[in-house]
Amino acid sequence: MTITKTEVPESSRIKETARLFGYAFPLKIEPTIYHLADDLSQDYHGGYWQFWRLSNLGFYMAPTYPATFEVQAENGYQGTLSTDAFGITCCLYAYSHLSGLAEHYHALRAYVWEHAEAGGIVRAID
Repeated sequence: MTITKTEVPESSRIKETARLFGYAFPLKIEPTIYHLADDLSQDYHGGYWQFWRLSNLGFYMAPTYPATFEVQAENGYQGTLSTDAFGITCCLYAYSHLSGLAEHYHALRAYVWEHAEAGGIVRAID
């Protein structure tokens, strides 16, 4: 089964994240993702992120620029990831750190294998 993604429109972001995560999203999850982005890449300097809903009920968000990020992970991984792959990596790190999000971690992890940069994402989070 192929997992597909659909962009969450700006007008639906609050409702969608509340449905998926409750009130923890703006208070805990979103700031954790931004913090991890800052830790993983010196290329990250804030900015607008797109939100994505997955057909397997997963969710992730990804920055819209720059086109790529040079990533240095705590596990020794060093590589270049697209904005989409970088967002997935940041969300997987956050979901793992916030253990109550295990269901979302596994849903997004399942989608990784559909992504063109699966190898880089897996090496970055392993």
